[in-house]
Amino acid sequence: MDITAAEGLGPGWKVACMLAVVLLCLHSLLPHTKVAGTTDGPPVSAVSSCGKTAVTGKIIGGKNTVDKRWPWQAGLLYQGMFICGASLISDYWVISAAHCFQMSHKPSDYKILLGYYQLEKPTSYSQLAAVYRLFIHADYNKHYYQESDITLLQLYRPAKFSDSIRTVCLPEVNIQLLDLILCWITGWGMVNDQELLPTPRTLQEAQVGFLDNSFCESILKPPETINQTIAIQDGMLCAADFLAGKSVCRGDSGGPLVCKLNDTWYLMGLASFSTPCEKPIGPGIFTKVSYFNQWITEKQKSSPNPDPSTAPPEEKPPALFSFNSLGNVHKPRNFLVLVASQTFLLLLIFLWTMGL
Repeated sequence: MDITAAEGLGPGWKVACMLAVVLLCLHSLLPHTKVAGTTDGPPVSAVSSCGKTAVTGKIIGGKNTVDKRWPWQAGLLYQGMFICGASLISDYWVISAAHCFQMSHKPSDYKILLGYYQLEKPTSYSQLAAVYRLFIHADYNKHYYQESDITLLQLYRPAKFSDSIRTVCLPEVNIQLLDLILCWITGWGMVNDQELLPTPRTLQEAQVGFLDNSFCESILKPPETINQTIAIQDGMLCAADFLAGKSVCRGDSGGPLVCKLNDTWYLMGLASFSTPCEKPIGPGIFTKVSYFNQWITEKQKSSPNPDPSTAPPEEKPPALFSFNSLGNVHKPRNFLVLVASQTFLLLLIFLWTMGL
């Protein structure tokens, strides 16, 4: 990738350009991830294992992840078709985006994939979980475009924990984003607006940094077909991938944005909407999980765990091969970036380094 600075932008942009070059050089020198255990051990406590993985090290994004790196990553099926990402937050509870449920509000229409690394190759630890109840936020898309884009799913049976299936921690309301160092997005979504993730559909990852909401709002131009007010609300986060130029795309909706704090991974965001996943890549907008902390707690308390004897028969985890397995979930992605691609990359790096 060639990076050039626009003329007449002052010394700050020269610094940003230098930082961009340094970051891209360091990109090839960073160590690969090391797997600290390649086999599944005994069942892991749902509480004590929150935000912990069997994988150590650091990966710079935009590529295949490694097995067991993101054990809370889940997939959402609608009538057997893969449509969205999700995250396991306890043995009975999964969280995703509200816009993934526009086709139906019937729990029986949905299933949850757990313990998958490659969609075409389920393993002995993969699970297909039946959904007992859905809690779609009542304010979803009510006053502002994609506001309150969050849904809780309660499972009929508890997840069977292992190194490949663990929970991610939920952040407290007052958690400080500026203290977080490593943040990542993951998913099995499309490579771009026309291209499916190639076989065997390996889970993808990319590292991202946060942007100020007001700045994000200022560079996004909504399509004329949207009549609602477009605003990056307090319940949203704006994030971008500075190095690899990757973003969320169709099929990544509802998937996790996680950040590492004190050796523990926290679920900071759920993929909600973005610019088109074509170059120039713009920022993604995520539901801010900590903003809905109280809502999550209230819904979980309101619904006791179901009697497993009432659950439908367990099914074999499927191997998702065909194009139809990806479905056609609504994925709001028709926003435009109002700056050139090179300038946009430099601006992102500059704002990030300045702590804005």
